[in-house]
Amino acid sequence: MAEKLPESVSSESRRRARLVVGCGYLGERVARRWVADGARVLGVTRREARARELEAAGIEPIVADVTDAGATQWLDELPPLETVFWAVGFDRAAGRTHHDVHVGGFGRLLDALARRGADPVWPRVILSSSTGVWGDEAGGEVDEQTPPNPGREAGAVLVEAERLLRGHAVGPGVALRFAGLYGPGRLPRLEDLRAGRPIAADPDTWLNLVHIDDAARIVCAVAAAPSPQPLYVVSDGRPVLRRDWYGRLAAVTGCPEPIWDPSAPRVRGADKRVNPALLFRELGITLEHPNSLTIRP
Repeated sequence: MAEKLPESVSSESRRRARLVVGCGYLGERVARRWVADGARVLGVTRREARARELEAAGIEPIVADVTDAGATQWLDELPPLETVFWAVGFDRAAGRTHHDVHVGGFGRLLDALARRGADPVWPRVILSSSTGVWGDEAGGEVDEQTPPNPGREAGAVLVEAERLLRGHAVGPGVALRFAGLYGPGRLPRLEDLRAGRPIAADPDTWLNLVHIDDAARIVCAVAAAPSPQPLYVVSDGRPVLRRDWYGRLAAVTGCPEPIWDPSAPRVRGADKRVNPALLFRELGITLEHPNSLTIRP
């Protein structure tokens, strides 16, 4: 796909901009917060219709496919940047692999930033990673010191992307390992509950979550922090049993009680408890949604 840039993107900018690559569920919320703060914000999307929505929200759209190694002009025409937030989601329908997106595409972005020289200083690059870098930890606690142990391809590729950023000329940047995101328009397994389909997990294993609005606030806090760590785990710090979460979700949405299939491979319901104490302590984060069991439909 050929990329299209607004004229303002290729012209000289009076102020350093913020770039959000992947303006989906999380990326758009971060971009809107920066716009509300008065920043110049650019957002990368693959779709023209989506670009029009971003433009209406005050976000300068760039239409580009980050996995297309033959269409990289947009990378070389970016204005001076203060912050880059990589929040590209994985679209199975696009026919690309996790590696194509988070190593190939992300690597080309980092290389393009490096080609610009210090400009006069590197932008802070923030990578949206996942607690999926750990698989089944048998209910144990994980934090920034816990070695990755991915059980799925997506987690393994994100570990590689984190290493790429940490060792790159524009690094080390900041990798944020997000627990499951939930909020308006995204309530995990809601359609399964409505349809009465079994949930392929052990109900007595741990689930780690963070509300989408808190996740967006955390990205903005990391961008503004004077000297953040190169890695944080991000959750609300209150792991819940899957039995409790889905029971509560069924109750507040009027769905049947959940049906469980505990014979499903444990890698799909990786059992761990995420500890975000470092993030809370260093950045002074106070959550607006500290308890996922207070979820409303």
